[in-house]
Amino acid sequence: MHNLGLLILCFAAGMALRCSGRVPENGHAGLNAFIIHVSLPALILLHLQRVPLGVDVFAAAAIAWALFALAAVFFLVVGRATRMAPGTVGALTLTAGLANTSFVGIPMIEAFYGNGGVALGLVIDQLGSYLALATVGILVAALYSGGRFSARTVARKILTFPPLIAVVLAFALRPLAYADWATSLLARLGDTLAPLALASVGMQLRLGEVAGYRANLALGLAFKLVLAPGLLIALCSAAIGIEGPTTRIVLFEAAMAPMIGASIVAAEHKLDPPLTALMVGIGIPLSFVTVPLWWWVLERL
Repeated sequence: MHNLGLLILCFAAGMALRCSGRVPENGHAGLNAFIIHVSLPALILLHLQRVPLGVDVFAAAAIAWALFALAAVFFLVVGRATRMAPGTVGALTLTAGLANTSFVGIPMIEAFYGNGGVALGLVIDQLGSYLALATVGILVAALYSGGRFSARTVARKILTFPPLIAVVLAFALRPLAYADWATSLLARLGDTLAPLALASVGMQLRLGEVAGYRANLALGLAFKLVLAPGLLIALCSAAIGIEGPTTRIVLFEAAMAPMIGASIVAAEHKLDPPLTALMVGIGIPLSFVTVPLWWWVLERL
């Protein structure tokens, strides 16, 4: 469980750096840029280039889309019933509907299922979570922000998204074998993802804002960390059963904390920015408790 300990340590280090005043207020932005443009693409090129492709792999990615659809319906209904502000509904749909299947999910897979599950985690992340964010996620953000939907904007965001470019390149390179130096280089760069991501989240956490957003924060986190994974596990168990590591890893990923990328998109569209930051800042450390509990449940089904 040393990987889990590393996550907690890096998160705490991010908080300590912010409180010390040794980094600028927007210091996390530089870390996020490095993660999106270097760390995550390197990890994708390393693992996705050699992952076996089949119907089961793409079915695994579909769980992320199912989670987002569930969140969209849930918060639309709850939002109308409680007369919630559209920006808040949009913020909760994005942050509670998309799981942190890369920054937190991949290290969690390594901690609980070993390095062999990383490739499947990347498929779920790139063909599931991030592709959903770059398409229907952007559409939802535009609708709830009152902005106009532009197919050109969505296409541009998809085609220029560095991790997605890495996905395409990894598939194109499948017939080839990496040289030893290239494998080593990609591995070293990919290893920076977890420490930098958790430090970035720690830098953004503002506990003083929790009181003013307590109700909506509790609703969003209860859905993301408890209700949604429980429902998906129950449906999967009833439909096909839960056997083998692949199904368990897929459902395990659905139980992850809110996605950092989704909170960034929500904030860019001015969808209740303080709430989106809290969903990630509180949701990730809270998931250090809930995710191991879901692992325990899955291992006994």
